[in-house]
Amino acid sequence: MTADRPDVPASAPAPTPSAPAFSDPRQQTLARLVRPLRLTRAGMLAERVTRAFWPLWSILILLAAALFLGLHETVPVEAVWASGALGLAAALWAAWRGGRAFRVPTRDEAVARLDATLPGRPLQALADSQAIGATDDASVAVWAAHVRRMADRAAAARPVEPDLRLSSRDPYALRYVALTFFVAALLFGSVWRAASVTDVAAPGPGAALAAGPAWEGWIEPPLHTGKPSLYLNDIAAAEISVPAGSRVSLRLYGEVGALRVEESVSGRQEPAGAVTAEGVAEDPVTQAEVPATAAAQGFEVAQDGRIAIEGAGGRAWEVAVVPDGAPSVAFDGAMRREANGQFAQPFAAEDDYGVVAGRGTIRLDLTEVDRRHGLAAEPDPREAIVIDLPLPISGDRAEFAETIVEDFSKHPWSGLPVEFRLTAIDASGNEGYSRPLDLAALPGRRFFDPLANALIEQRRDLLWSTSNAPRVAQVIRAVSHRPDDVFRSTSNYLQLRFALMRLETATAAPGGLDEEAREEIAEALWQIALDIEEGDLSDAMERLRRAQDRLAEAIRNGASDEEIAQLMQELREAMQDYMNQLAQQQREQGEQPQMSDNMQEMTGDQLQQMLDRLQQLMEEGRTAEAQQLLEQLRQMMENMQVTQGQPGQGQQSPGQQAMEGLAETLREQQGLSDEAFRNLQEQFNPGQQGQQGQQGQGQQGQQFGQGQQGQQGRGQQPGQQGQQFGQGQPGQGQPGQGQPGRPGQGQPGANGMPSAEDLARRQGELRRELDRQMQNLPGAGTEEGRTARDSLGRAGEAMDRAEEALRGDDLAGAIDEQAQAMEALREGMRDLGEALAQQQQQGQGQQGEQVGQSTPNGQRDPLGRDGGNNGPLGTQENLLQGEDVYRRARDLLDEIRRRAAEQERPEVELDYLRRLLDRF
Repeated sequence: MTADRPDVPASAPAPTPSAPAFSDPRQQTLARLVRPLRLTRAGMLAERVTRAFWPLWSILILLAAALFLGLHETVPVEAVWASGALGLAAALWAAWRGGRAFRVPTRDEAVARLDATLPGRPLQALADSQAIGATDDASVAVWAAHVRRMADRAAAARPVEPDLRLSSRDPYALRYVALTFFVAALLFGSVWRAASVTDVAAPGPGAALAAGPAWEGWIEPPLHTGKPSLYLNDIAAAEISVPAGSRVSLRLYGEVGALRVEESVSGRQEPAGAVTAEGVAEDPVTQAEVPATAAAQGFEVAQDGRIAIEGAGGRAWEVAVVPDGAPSVAFDGAMRREANGQFAQPFAAEDDYGVVAGRGTIRLDLTEVDRRHGLAAEPDPREAIVIDLPLPISGDRAEFAETIVEDFSKHPWSGLPVEFRLTAIDASGNEGYSRPLDLAALPGRRFFDPLANALIEQRRDLLWSTSNAPRVAQVIRAVSHRPDDVFRSTSNYLQLRFALMRLETATAAPGGLDEEAREEIAEALWQIALDIEEGDLSDAMERLRRAQDRLAEAIRNGASDEEIAQLMQELREAMQDYMNQLAQQQREQGEQPQMSDNMQEMTGDQLQQMLDRLQQLMEEGRTAEAQQLLEQLRQMMENMQVTQGQPGQGQQSPGQQAMEGLAETLREQQGLSDEAFRNLQEQFNPGQQGQQGQQGQGQQGQQFGQGQQGQQGRGQQPGQQGQQFGQGQPGQGQPGQGQPGRPGQGQPGANGMPSAEDLARRQGELRRELDRQMQNLPGAGTEEGRTARDSLGRAGEAMDRAEEALRGDDLAGAIDEQAQAMEALREGMRDLGEALAQQQQQGQGQQGEQVGQSTPNGQRDPLGRDGGNNGPLGTQENLLQGEDVYRRARDLLDEIRRRAAEQERPEVELDYLRRLLDRF
């Protein structure tokens, strides 16, 4: 069998005239192969072009790179001509060589390459024809099957990818060298520099410009404007606008005198370039005479005018100055006053480019001062109060709103009429002022205790004028003449007497009262008044009386809503403490007061309604009714009896004993933590803690002057001496009393403070007491009981770490561990309370109780709230209750932040304060 192949090279034998070149399957297959054949042929064309002309395009891009980089401008003309001739010759040779080697691929070559990629060369088989057996049906059928099989294979043909690799023809990768050079020229050069090669052959305007005068100029706006610099050579407009204060820099090249500068925008006495006898002008920055033809010139734009460069190729511009307006600032809302003396004043400021600084100035309005008593004397000169305005830390300062938060309670002008004015400053030094805000009284802390208020008034008079010193000493001596009637604490009295002696001694000195002594005495009076106002009294009845006195003073003098809310919260807390201790006292004495015919019963809800009504009357300004209701409340509290059911004829249940024991442990842990904190303060501020005294330590229930009056209980008449408060429950050891298992009070050191070793010893004893209590805890076998023991276990571990820190004199670390121990103790007490409640519910029903009437096995707290079937769950002493927890937490956090901001404190204390802020 022979075959003719019309679609392969012409050397193949032609088909016989009697047989067709292709049957229908062959024609259909070849029709489907048109696109793969074209792509294969195109790839062969690219392959042959690349192999033939790669030297040519390598030489061309190498020459282009040299032009883009401007190498022809840096070498002699002869080198440029020689390089150009050499490059042209190399390009011609490469073109001749490539043209000689290049051949356009034919269709037959494309068919052959495509057929070579297929198994069995189906394209060649499709081009064959049957030579023998054409008349045999069986042979024809076999041939037809063969053709169909080859057609199926040919239908799967895909274009052949060209082979563009030149590594065998360019072993040294010269083409990559040229390409790298070209890419570098595009990045660091300029395509337009290639046009300057014509200047080598025939010098044109560019050459003339390079040889003759040339100039450059820039206008740089001030940095605070954020505006971009202007390149004068690129500005075709005749008029430009620039911010005031922009800096103009000019550079003149070429022969000196060929170009000169004329300008009228700097406001110099003689414009640069003006025709004068000297032909010079003074530079406003350097104060040196600058000729108009100087090569380098610079000046600031201060006014509208004209800038011109006179000479060949010179330009001129009309300059309009955009002025930098002064910022504006204004008060934005009413001033908010806080009960603690702080005030918050919102304000808003804006500027065209942004405010960079601001200040608030407070001046005394002497014309509005009531010049009586201590203010009748001429005031000593005192500078105005100046505070920095808060600015946004991030963001745009062109327009913003902020709030001033300050506390001037200790300033001599507190409570006096003042004028408040704000000032905003921009980067150019322009200042904008607000309208003055006239304040009838500079906000500050108000003192409602009469004695504290009197001391603050004398402190103000002393700071008002030095000439008031004898009068202040006389008033203080008169106030402290009968301490039993006025002072609640011996410490406050002794501190005041010491300040009085210091004042009288300094006043009698030859030079009189100096500024340092006056400030020292004023600070002492402030601390004494603050201690009297907020002093932590040990007796619950005394705290209640003090809260009632402060509230009565506020009713008479008028107080803000914030101050009323604070005083009412203080009254509620004092009343709660008093009623708790009254109930505890009756339990200790085994008394069971009974209702008589002339006694009334009041529930906790009714008492709460009475307090709410009192607060409402005060806020509405109905002072007479509020004063009457307060007096009724005072009489009711003095004649109150509280009854509670006692399980087992006055005996406490094991659950009550466990809870009270844990509460006592928590109180003692709190006391240890307070002492450690005072020791830490003593380390940072030696001597200051000793002046404050050690109030409340070992003096629980002790009173100065007259004794506290007892409450009217069963068998007691009003006015009889009452039982001392603050004692523990029967069976619970008290600090300092020698009971086993309880840590006693430590001995003070040389500075009046307990040593770290003593604190560590007491911490260890408290840890062992906690271990003893954990051995007999109720609630065993319940989930809550197990959780309570886990929490108490964590408390014990924290106590161990606190003891180790104290023995290592690490007070800050010990305070952290003690805080963790107290938190774990609270969690354990809560879990134990839940366990006791579940235990009681399984054994018996709820127990009823009421205020003023005792019922068996029922207990309520003094306000009528259900305290649980096994007594109060936890303790309310030294723990914050109700809404006051948030206020107190906020106050503590503000105080920590204030101290952390005082950079003059020791680094160790600042580090401790930062760790507190990070934790809370």
